[in-house]
Amino acid sequence: MLFQQFLDDELGCAAYLVGDEDAGVAAIVDPPYAVEPVLETARRRGVRIVQVIETHTHADHLSGHGRLALEHDVPVSIHPAADAMYPHEPLEDGAEIELGRVVLRAIHTPGHRPEHTCFSVIDRSRADEPWLVLTGDCLFVGDAGRPDLAVAAREGAEVLFQSIRRLLELSDGVEVFPGHVAGSLCGKAMSSKASSTIGFERRFNPVLIADELQFVAESASVGTPKPPNMRRLVELNRGPFVGAPSEVAELDSDAADATVLDVRPLEDFLAGHAPGAISVPVSGRSFGTKAAFVLDPDDRIVVAASSPDEAARAVRGLRAVGFLELAGYVLGGGSERMDAVTLDELEALLEAGAELIDVRERDERDSGYIAGSRNIPYRLLTLGEADIPPGRPIVTICESGARAGIAASLLAGQGLDARPVLDGGVSSWSARGGRTIEFRRCGS
Repeated sequence: MLFQQFLDDELGCAAYLVGDEDAGVAAIVDPPYAVEPVLETARRRGVRIVQVIETHTHADHLSGHGRLALEHDVPVSIHPAADAMYPHEPLEDGAEIELGRVVLRAIHTPGHRPEHTCFSVIDRSRADEPWLVLTGDCLFVGDAGRPDLAVAAREGAEVLFQSIRRLLELSDGVEVFPGHVAGSLCGKAMSSKASSTIGFERRFNPVLIADELQFVAESASVGTPKPPNMRRLVELNRGPFVGAPSEVAELDSDAADATVLDVRPLEDFLAGHAPGAISVPVSGRSFGTKAAFVLDPDDRIVVAASSPDEAARAVRGLRAVGFLELAGYVLGGGSERMDAVTLDELEALLEAGAELIDVRERDERDSGYIAGSRNIPYRLLTLGEADIPPGRPIVTICESGARAGIAASLLAGQGLDARPVLDGGVSSWSARGGRTIEFRRCGS
């Protein structure tokens, strides 16, 4: 049996190549848009990809099923509840896909989405019982999928609870391979481990220990933001096939009337950048997700990078979250500068009247915040609802400086005097003796 997991560390997504090397055939489950590594592995292992299988219509990244269908004539299978508008083979509950002596058996597990389907994998050369199960966005290592991306959260949670119980009918020794690991927005407490077993999750996964009422209550109270471009990505993934991307070329000069996404290290951005440029370093964690939160897919987007390789990496990350039509890239920065703020300087700036904006998510802020700060998650600063008066110095802060840098660039692009704290964040401020306040709800 051939089995290989492909992890996208940026998005926390997992794809799986499953097949029979003796028979020379394989299927790819939940393929990434950048299909080249999968194709290269199949070629190297001497198998032909004969089927694309989708566990569900993805809401956080662009699937590669269209490329495999258009460029390599590979058929696509998905549960009929997906209402897919592309040519596909419907996979009902209990349906089997045979790949030589390897069999994938569909287990319809709605909740995350109505069409969601897991797949038990059987290697008949060793036994007729499942060896492993591909759990998609139903069951993660240490967590379960979020239920609020397709229906009301409580409704989705009630169905998801029953779906997970179906998976728990598998024996303890069955290995669990999920559709996401830590870093994805499709769960809130998932582990960075790439696999587990049914027995381990049955015993230690907190969402499986809970009874139905507790599970529904906790699952329905999702605090993490929904994936950016969610509706657009769902429509791209369920609509007509999306083929290979067009080439992104270097531009001779800064593009007029374009949104400039500066993907260089933040220190380079501070030293000099194009007026109005948005800083999201491609070297940072979750680049594609962060960029998608602050970019408008309808804008003309130009990437500013230090090198062609850095530009190419950014382009791949942007395409993975649905930004397909990019205007091009430029190398280097520009004439605008921005100074950073150190924690040593912060107290004096606040005493002098600077406004401190805490750009973390609300649940992070509730664990402790600096007195007098204002909480506006960085991803909301593009909505025009911040109502920040001009003429007052602004300092942005998060936990490490990464989101503070993005936020400061967004505010500076709106004509405000903004500077980020880069040598730490709220926890660092507290650790060095700075006063923080813990948010307390009434009755707590």
